[in-house]
Amino acid sequence: MNTELIINSTEGDVQIALLEDKRLVELNKERKDSNYSVGDIYLGKVRKLMPGLNAAFVEIGYEKDAFLHYLDLGPQFQSLNKYIKGVLNNRIQDGFLRNFTAEPDIEKTGKITQVMTAGQWLMVQVAKEPISTKGPRITTELSIPGRYLVLVPFSETISVSSKIKSIEERSRLKKLVYGIKPKHFGLIIRTVAEGKRTEDLEKDVQDLLGKWQACYSKLKTSKPPFKLLGEMDRTSTILRDMLNPQFNAINVNDQALANEIRHYIENISPEQKDIIKVYKGKEPIFEFYGVDKQIKSVFGKTVNLPNGAYLIIEHTEAMHVIDVNSGGRNKNSEDQENSALAVNVAAAKEIARQLRLRDMGGIIIVDFIDLHTPENKRELIACLKAEMKKDRARHTVLPPTKFGLVQITRERVRPEVKVETIEKCPSCDGTGKIKPAILIVDDIENNIRYFIQQQNEKKLSLKVHPFIEAYLKKGGFLRSVKWKWLRKFRHKIKIEAVSSYHFTEYHFFNKSGEEIKI
Repeated sequence: MNTELIINSTEGDVQIALLEDKRLVELNKERKDSNYSVGDIYLGKVRKLMPGLNAAFVEIGYEKDAFLHYLDLGPQFQSLNKYIKGVLNNRIQDGFLRNFTAEPDIEKTGKITQVMTAGQWLMVQVAKEPISTKGPRITTELSIPGRYLVLVPFSETISVSSKIKSIEERSRLKKLVYGIKPKHFGLIIRTVAEGKRTEDLEKDVQDLLGKWQACYSKLKTSKPPFKLLGEMDRTSTILRDMLNPQFNAINVNDQALANEIRHYIENISPEQKDIIKVYKGKEPIFEFYGVDKQIKSVFGKTVNLPNGAYLIIEHTEAMHVIDVNSGGRNKNSEDQENSALAVNVAAAKEIARQLRLRDMGGIIIVDFIDLHTPENKRELIACLKAEMKKDRARHTVLPPTKFGLVQITRERVRPEVKVETIEKCPSCDGTGKIKPAILIVDDIENNIRYFIQQQNEKKLSLKVHPFIEAYLKKGGFLRSVKWKWLRKFRHKIKIEAVSSYHFTEYHFFNKSGEEIKI
């Protein structure tokens, strides 16, 4: 699989598109005047305790106070408290915890009022960004991610990513890390550590300890609310978490940003520094690489599938609902069950992509087309789970209910990505809305394919707006869209201009001159 990043840097923000085999699978947007907050470590102050919720609200500098539940304290909460007090009182002079004595773990079923008081100072880490009217979700179970390892202060545990399947490799990595693990620090071995040498892992540990030491230095002289450690920007975070041998290109339209990325990659993966390319074309970078067109086609309430089926995606405050529709083109099929399975499998692949692309979190309910045989139901769920494995967010796919609904739960970390794809109608100046103009040729071609291959229409006439007619014939013989259709479908399609049509209006007619209803 070829993986590439397309980075569009503008005056106000940076847009990052992740493509897999040229298909858009993730879209991120980061404002240049705001920092990426998930993973940031703050010195905060407890504003109030909520015994009924077994939680506390903590001031860390956001408009809304952050929410901290008892279950997010982590078992080493008392050790963290002892460390904070020791640093602030100058009793602890060593940030590396060499002479630190850990406290007993707190009870899993304890109460927030037993371990915390209002006004208390805490070191906390942002787990989820503010969403809607809610403040950020935070945790005191601190972790500092690196390229190959994650450093967990006050822990002694070494764990290995479940995505590393080889028992021999898991054992090898554990032995290596055990030899370089600092005292009173746990380590999580990330998937990208597979096959790496001791020197690579040891360098990563030293980098992470350097970040923890920076937190210690700031903690000594800080008052809440104060950021002790900032996560990297979104671009660097994606590179740190996803950069692998399949990454074959990073295209950036800004020289300064390209230099920053090259410098970062030289530190984490020097052999891949040459994959960074600066785009200097006249077209916008997203338009040149086809990202704009994909954004228009995959965001919005209705998402079309290649086989004529489509998804309808609705959002509510509590959940997201996705309805799978066959498009009415398989109703006369001799084998309804196989047709339904084919549509559902295509929909499952697109749904997994949509969840990553929009970063939809919480509860997602999918209403697939009804299947009757247990074998087909199992095949559909297996397909959905296989596609969802590509998703880095934690998720669960539950078995279908008795009504055929499939429930997916997916970790919600950031606000959902929303892109407005409906354009104002040029013929009514915004009083109505139409599908994106950039997709009109694709829609026409899909209908031509359906009429010729499934409806067996021998002669087709297409009437369109004069601008569209000129575009379809542009390039003349052998190079125009009209000629490409002739080669693809082996049928000549007559194209006529009608000046009374609005820009995106088109109609098909058969050999008798009768309009074919779409």
